[in-house]
Amino acid sequence: MEINLLIDHTYLKPFGTKEEIDRLLEEAITYRFKSVCVNPTWVEYAAESLKKSDVLVCTVIGFPLGASTTSTKVYETRDALKKGAHEIDMVLNIGWVKDGEYEKVEKEVRAVKEVCQNRVLKVILETCYLSEEELEKAARASIDGGADFIKTSTGFGTGGATVEDVRLMKKVAGEKGVKASGGVKTLEDLHAMVEAGATRIGASSGVSLVKGEAGKEDY
Repeated sequence: MEINLLIDHTYLKPFGTKEEIDRLLEEAITYRFKSVCVNPTWVEYAAESLKKSDVLVCTVIGFPLGASTTSTKVYETRDALKKGAHEIDMVLNIGWVKDGEYEKVEKEVRAVKEVCQNRVLKVILETCYLSEEELEKAARASIDGGADFIKTSTGFGTGGATVEDVRLMKKVAGEKGVKASGGVKTLEDLHAMVEAGATRIGASSGVSLVKGEAGKEDY
């Protein structure tokens, strides 16, 4: 697959301006990225700007902590879809994972997926906070709840995607997708993640990646 079609071209900084979002959208059209991933406040604008292109609009839910209530995540999701989002990246409740409350995790994912219906739901596991056992169980609960993808990171935690985590997540995900995000800055990083099982890459350095240059952004 072409590298550009693996990439969710991302801008999730809290201080993003219209000028920066416009640049993201223009780059997405120019390089034909799979999607743009933006904060919910930009979904409607992005959807309108990209309506004549094949670039999808992705947004984040319960972001970046995952500690919103399920009903809040459901509302956020419904609102984002109404405004034109095609894909949803939701942060799971990390505290529930640490407490071993995997049934709650699965139930919440299912509630959000019911709203998404045929739209793609990616569940962010925030791998930097999880042990290998917690990661495997959180990944399983997310897949069992109906997630279309499981995703490594928000980019706001203490670390991003690792090859080891992606490999474990792919083992659990099977035919479902795995999105590696956070710290994918070079073509070598990208290829390593894909080889480990990633089927989507979240990065703010999408342009650098398709040019074969090292990215400068943190995400």
